[in-house]
Amino acid sequence: MPVVRVDVSPTMLRWARARARLEREDLAKAFPKLAEWEQGKVKPTFKQLEAFAHRVHVPVGYLFLPTPPDERLPIPDYRTVRNAGVEQPSADLLDTIYACQNRQGWYRDFAELNGDESLDFVGSIAVQSDVVRAGRLIRDALKLTVEARQAAKTWEDALRQMVAQAEELGVLVMRNGVVGNNTHRKLNPDEFRGFALTDPLAPLVFINAADSKSAQMFTLAHELVHLFTNREGVSDASPRHMPTGAVEQWCNNVAAEVLVPRQEFVGAYRQSADLQDELPRLARVFKVSTLVILRRVYDVGGLSREAFGKAYGAEVARLQALAKNRQANTEAGGDFHLTEAVRVGRRFAKALVSSTLEGRTLYRDAFKLLDIKKVETFTEFGISLGVAI
Repeated sequence: MPVVRVDVSPTMLRWARARARLEREDLAKAFPKLAEWEQGKVKPTFKQLEAFAHRVHVPVGYLFLPTPPDERLPIPDYRTVRNAGVEQPSADLLDTIYACQNRQGWYRDFAELNGDESLDFVGSIAVQSDVVRAGRLIRDALKLTVEARQAAKTWEDALRQMVAQAEELGVLVMRNGVVGNNTHRKLNPDEFRGFALTDPLAPLVFINAADSKSAQMFTLAHELVHLFTNREGVSDASPRHMPTGAVEQWCNNVAAEVLVPRQEFVGAYRQSADLQDELPRLARVFKVSTLVILRRVYDVGGLSREAFGKAYGAEVARLQALAKNRQANTEAGGDFHLTEAVRVGRRFAKALVSSTLEGRTLYRDAFKLLDIKKVETFTEFGISLGVAI
């Protein structure tokens, strides 16, 4: 029987590969004829095309379109590269946003059925309002005080505490470094660091956990500012980032004020002291990363922009070296249930598992929202959350 091959446009094959941020070399082992497919010299079989579509994370039907679809982010894009918007989102970013939108939609219905009231903090602060006042309002809402943070052993503990306080306020906080549970689809911090999805019943923050832990606290604060102003969108916020857009610049300034109040910082900062001594000391005082402290030093005039850039780069390199050493000394693996609770957020997870066990949500739908496949895994996850027996 002759091999049946399908007529697919080489343009669509090249588009699908580029959309997945993959080079031909990345796919050469699985698809040795890919170069010839993309040049139109050879046509793939339908089975080969299905396998290719799965590998590049695109619906196989898309590959039969005459031209690439116009895929745009479903939420505003506040990222900039060389003062221009980022035009083509990756499949990983799109799939992550869609997954979070689905979870948000489920939680919104759940909250409505429970008769939950709208959350007053969403949209309670106007963009470009006074930075110090905005920062204080957010800290008060989160019950975030310098004294409470100082009680935490490390700034990483303070980050976990801040996530818990945000969830207590009503925010769905999700942190993941891959798409779903697929460890082969690592999210790229250079593409985005986080995003916010606004809703009066189900406000959601997503943090790219593939980014350094030292940067995640600032991302959380930045995205919370977006919720308080009721402006959803994708961000590339970091303590180093100096956005040209007025909204992002203001959000960054407020995020820094949330984490390290300017008045308290000025009182604690010793400008005449050696910077290398001040960074760890102030990080211990405010329980934030040294990168956030560097940003505040710059904010109060302790460093020029050029000096700030150099010091920030050096500190990132130091932290990356420490992280590699820590990873090398840590056994591989981890607790799936703890990781899953971080990925989808404890607030969302507990609501979904409880609703499913009560028969209000289908197991099939819960499995899809959690990206798990087995009843045993679901049950064990519920036990770890304290909502299943």
